[in-house]
Amino acid sequence: MSDPLLDVEDLQKSYGDETVLDGIDFSMDQRDVQVLIGPSGSGKSTLLRCVNRLTEFEGGTIRLDGADVTAMNVNDLRRQVGMVFQDFNLFAHLTAEENVALGPRRVLGRSKGEAHERAVAELERVGLAGQTGSYPAELSGGQKQRVGIARALAMDPKLMLFDEPTSALDPELIGEVLGVMRELAEEGMTMLCVTHEMGFARQAATDIMFLDGGHIVEHGDPERLFTNPEHERTGEFLRRLTELHGGGTEP
Repeated sequence: MSDPLLDVEDLQKSYGDETVLDGIDFSMDQRDVQVLIGPSGSGKSTLLRCVNRLTEFEGGTIRLDGADVTAMNVNDLRRQVGMVFQDFNLFAHLTAEENVALGPRRVLGRSKGEAHERAVAELERVGLAGQTGSYPAELSGGQKQRVGIARALAMDPKLMLFDEPTSALDPELIGEVLGVMRELAEEGMTMLCVTHEMGFARQAATDIMFLDGGHIVEHGDPERLFTNPEHERTGEFLRRLTELHGGGTEP
């Protein structure tokens, strides 16, 4: 058997006296879609940020494609791990096409023409073929987030991280972003996602991991977790979240 694409062992992270991640262990193979769920403060976003070293961790090991991430040049790591944030993080003075082309030009060393072609292709891939020349201020929240996804895809990542990508969106715009994410999952993109959209999690995830208090309480097949969770805390959380979100926004 081949090694997992992502392998996390005994991950430890604290802020002062507060332990945020305490002995996190899991792995992901290529094409896996792992969804992280849990209450606010459970360590989900911190876990994502440790994977691409936006946050440094104190203990444990994270390996990407067999390589220890702490031994990698951080720019090399982030070329292989794309991240989509809650708040878009687009450059306001650049068009959608320029935002997407920036990474391939500056980080991958692509020519202006190559970067332009790739940016146009990725914007088309996320349904924004008609918005290449638009500035962020001219785009809806859902369109901005899709530009963010296109920007990450343009770097040819091995792994995509999504940190609550729909949390800043109006309800009517959530579906268009989830639709793109679902298409990526169907295409075989390896994805590690933090989300409260239970409809997406149940349909697209290969595995769901429930975090609470910096620990993995339970993880496994989505249908089993939703219908027959092993731990009462998991069932309680899923029931409350499903009631709050109405089962999730369908893409």
